[in-house]
Order: sequence, then C-alpha cells, then structure tokens
Amino acid sequence: MRTITSSGAENISIGELSKHSGVNIETIRYYERIKMLPPPPRTASGRRVYGPAEKRSLAFIRRSRDLGFTLEEIRAMLALGGPERASCADVHKIASAHLASVRSKLSDLVKLETILAETVARCSEGATPDCPVLDILDAGRDG
Repeated sequence: MRTITSSGAENISIGELSKHSGVNIETIRYYERIKMLPPPPRTASGRRVYGPAEKRSLAFIRRSRDLGFTLEEIRAMLALGGPERASCADVHKIASAHLASVRSKLSDLVKLETILAETVARCSEGATPDCPVLDILDAGRDG
C-alpha cells in the first residue's frame, strides 16, 4: 500500500517499510512497543502508515544495531533529537563509551584466542582421554 498525502508526503505500509529497511515486521512493531519508534499514523481502517521520518528513524536504529549499539544507547541518541537534531558533543559521549566497550571485548577476545590456541596446540588429537581442551572445559576433571 502506497499513498500520497495532500502535502505530497509518501506513506507506505509496514510491509513496504520492512522491505525498504531490511527490518522484520515484528521487529518494527517491537520498536514501536518499546517506544524506539513513535506510534505511526493510521488509516481510517486502522492500518499503520509510515513516511520519510519513520523510514529515517528506522534506518538509524538498524545501522546503530549493526554497529553494536544497545537499545538503551540508541534510545539515548534518539532522545537527543535523533539523526537530524542531536549535537555531536552529546552523541560523542555515548559513542565513546560504546567504543570503550567494544575495545574491552576485543581485548577479552584476543586473550581468549590465545588461551584456546595454546590449549588446542597441546592437544594430541589421539584417542587418549588425556585432553588439554577437556581439562580447561571441565574444571572438576582430574587431569
């Protein structure tokens, strides 16, 4: 369903919004329920209709999620005025905290990779039950 309002703004259905954005219909409804997206206007028959503002907000949320921002971080950025009005200084605080979290996770993953690589390298691949990998996975194992 695609309609053009008297102001010339395009309104699309939730299905079309889903196709354009790559966001599942149920996820769009979820974002509405948790107030990440404002409730859309409805037609006389009760169908949701979306316009350019909703498309932009949904694209902002999707890209933010792709970059690993939490829903609360996205909510905070949207509360600052969204992609069209938020100040860079305010968004910088949120993004910097997120970057620190990503870097911490990367550091943890590097440590994990080192431990796992060293353990796998010690594994004989034989039929013996004496296995370094099982030893680190099973803390109660005698080994």
